[in-house]
Amino acid sequence: MTTDTDPPAAPPASPGTALRPPVAAAIGVLAVGMALAAGDLVAALVAPPSSPFLAVGNQFIRLTPEPLKEFATSTFGVHDKQVLLAGMAVVITVVAALGGLLSRRTPVPGLTLVVVLGLVGATCAAAAPTFTMDFLAAPAVALVAGAATFAGLHRLARRDATAGPDPENDQGARRRLLLGLGAALAGAGVVGFFGRHLAAAAGAEASREAVGPLPSPAGTPVVPPPAADFAASGTTTWLTPNDQFYRIDTALQVPQVSTSDFTLRIHGMVDREITLTYDQLRGRRLLQAPITMACVSNDVGGNLISNAMFLGVPLRDLLAEAGVKAGANQIASTSVDGFTTGTPVAACTDGRNAMLALGMNGQPLPVEHGFPVRMVVPGLYGYVSGCKWITDIELTTFGAFQPYWEQRGWAQQGPVKTQSRIDVPQAQAAVTAGRVTVAGTAWAQHRGIARVEVRADSGPWQTAELAADASIDTWRMWRTVLDLGRGDHTLEVRATDATGATQPSMTSPTIPDGATGWHTVTVTAS
Repeated sequence: MTTDTDPPAAPPASPGTALRPPVAAAIGVLAVGMALAAGDLVAALVAPPSSPFLAVGNQFIRLTPEPLKEFATSTFGVHDKQVLLAGMAVVITVVAALGGLLSRRTPVPGLTLVVVLGLVGATCAAAAPTFTMDFLAAPAVALVAGAATFAGLHRLARRDATAGPDPENDQGARRRLLLGLGAALAGAGVVGFFGRHLAAAAGAEASREAVGPLPSPAGTPVVPPPAADFAASGTTTWLTPNDQFYRIDTALQVPQVSTSDFTLRIHGMVDREITLTYDQLRGRRLLQAPITMACVSNDVGGNLISNAMFLGVPLRDLLAEAGVKAGANQIASTSVDGFTTGTPVAACTDGRNAMLALGMNGQPLPVEHGFPVRMVVPGLYGYVSGCKWITDIELTTFGAFQPYWEQRGWAQQGPVKTQSRIDVPQAQAAVTAGRVTVAGTAWAQHRGIARVEVRADSGPWQTAELAADASIDTWRMWRTVLDLGRGDHTLEVRATDATGATQPSMTSPTIPDGATGWHTVTVTAS
């Protein structure tokens, strides 16, 4: 039964009547936008990793072939995740608009698209390493919200398209359509805002701020040692500020762990299983040491390397307390988001400053660098030693467990290779002919740098001046002066570590265990 106050039913569709293309495209985009916003909101309340948008992105990362990942890392560096998210947003917008355009005469194509996207989001959420049934709530709500929005807007648009010659009826239908489109846009914006706000409110930054200053063992200063820094000559600073420290990991959304929620379990091939809270870790004996970390994806001359003063609990203390059983040669570490690394037990018990880090450059770990606790092991690339947001340590063997990157073709063990880099002059730089300062950085973590040599145009090697040696676990700055005449010049650098091994000239890619080769730049003197 109907009344006079009921809105008129949409006139029957006629084959010649179709929605205007801009309206149809807008309906598709707004419906998918509402679905993603609703998914974000529910995910923030239930399980942040289950956000359909992030779930799809994370699954894309898990399935992406290694050559493509390496291309993204080498091309975009620390901005690879932003590029991925922006690319996903563009693709989703285009697909949603096409879905709308295909629905100019009937809503079936658009509704089918919304359902398919919802099922894709649910499938990707279910594929997460930390999946629980809660992960399905956000995709389910997203699917319902998107379908309802599409169906409602399409109904209003059909009424507008078939309003007929009556001006009053035509204006009323047009007004209802515009109000509906505006309401959908505002609704998606408000829901998305609250989703982002709740995700931020549930974050770890407040917990990090509450930690306050961390103790500095034996008054160890968080400053560069005298004469270790050649920044005045053009090198990077010896100590990397926290906000400039490189970040490469698989997390599209930084895991949010508070100190009150943190626990660490040490188990497996041990005599005694141990479970520790953050306060228990902080109350133990701490060490502070400068450590240079490098990414295995760092190309020759690349910038995916940084140096910081880390503060943490010595891993050898924890392993001694747990009692490592004979035969255990790998530490399998798991992050709160399910990411895994595999670290040689020997590298954590041979006396080097391997630690579970709580602090970085005199502050609690930044959230994006693993707060509240991460692993740091000098001399190893981060992919086998730098588990962030760590929550589980299992003593096992290399034969029994394959961590994340090894499953994808990277080497089982990742000792850092001896490398050097020209920081100044930069490639393609114009310099003044004559005496030109050439300066840069060299590293061979846990072996140390003994010599750096530089040459121009394949001429004789010239030994560079080395900065003060702060630690065999950190990089070392170098500088020299070359006489360059007018014209183009090719500059090369090579380093020799403290064992007497000189970095090879042969260039090799980063896969499977790090790049090799001499860093070369071309400059023009005038």
